[in-house]
Amino acid sequence: MLKKIFKVDNFQIGEGAISGYIACLLAVLAFLGVLAFHFPQYLTTPELRAAYDTDFLRQVMFVAMIIAGSLGLLSFVRNKNKRLGAFAWLFIIATISLGGHQVEVKDYESGTFYLGLDWFILDLLGSTLVFIFIEKLLPHRRGQLILRPEWQGDLNHFFVNHLIVGFVLLLTNQFVHKFFSWAVVEDVQTFINQMPFVVQLFTIILVADLIQYTAHRMYHEIPLLWRFHAVHHSAKHMDWLAGSRQHVFELIATRCLVLTPIFVLGFSKELLDIYVIIVGLQAVFNHANVQVKFGWLQYLIVTPQFHHWHHSSDKAAIDRNYAAHFSFLDYLLGTAVKGQEEWPEEYGVVGDYMPEGMLKQQAFPFRTQEK
Repeated sequence: MLKKIFKVDNFQIGEGAISGYIACLLAVLAFLGVLAFHFPQYLTTPELRAAYDTDFLRQVMFVAMIIAGSLGLLSFVRNKNKRLGAFAWLFIIATISLGGHQVEVKDYESGTFYLGLDWFILDLLGSTLVFIFIEKLLPHRRGQLILRPEWQGDLNHFFVNHLIVGFVLLLTNQFVHKFFSWAVVEDVQTFINQMPFVVQLFTIILVADLIQYTAHRMYHEIPLLWRFHAVHHSAKHMDWLAGSRQHVFELIATRCLVLTPIFVLGFSKELLDIYVIIVGLQAVFNHANVQVKFGWLQYLIVTPQFHHWHHSSDKAAIDRNYAAHFSFLDYLLGTAVKGQEEWPEEYGVVGDYMPEGMLKQQAFPFRTQEK
């Protein structure tokens, strides 16, 4: 159904397709926003609730509904595909029927488990505004469509991975504190916190990347783990959304492994928050369809070109470029792709055996292997 509604277009100005897609995006986000207003204790992230202003968000939702309604109507009139405008207005009507931006948020008690619907809304809106603009301004592959093949499945991955943020954090915290509290040494934590801020920031990123490098290499070299990691590598088109294609079990395992040394070493919450922002931005940027020249910095930090080679199905790139932040780790450990000054031609798993669709990809590791 969605494939029929969101038929991939070439985005010709004046045909109503662009306005239709924008209208659908804003209408769906407004609908999700009104659900978050109704059930904040279950659908919103506690850390975000403390940071944003509810009245301001109401105004943003109201403006989004106005823009979505106007563009939806324009698309319905100008575009041959009437489904886009109708789809947008369906969600606008549903949002209005639920109270729209005027929903009163009553007193509630925060629970230990929640779905990060607000984080999904803010991240999707921010990512589409920022990274799609960057991809169009500085593209690697100029002919690649915004709504390239399999974008719906990757958007579903994006949606699920953000919704379960509460579950992942709860599970991670329990794992780290239950199994590694014995490793905490107060003198070490004191030493860490007395270091200059810049040194602490470098250290937390380096420690996280060393753990992630090790885990990443295990995902590639151990067949059972590869079946989970292959989901991430099955994307045949690289853009800001491709990095979201990830198996839930891998997401949980990697977060537990990375946060364990951060907890043991005693980095402050403020520093951890900064690290989370950095890793999020770098992960999206390095998967994006962008071409930026970094010069000698490419031998120190992971760049889009460096990580695109990791996703390449080219023989020279198999099991290479594991680092997430510092590319010098791969050069030091002998796992960097060498002699590849250009960009890879093709992406995906060799053999192209991964099924399409988020649900099928989540089930893939548990399927009986064909002999």
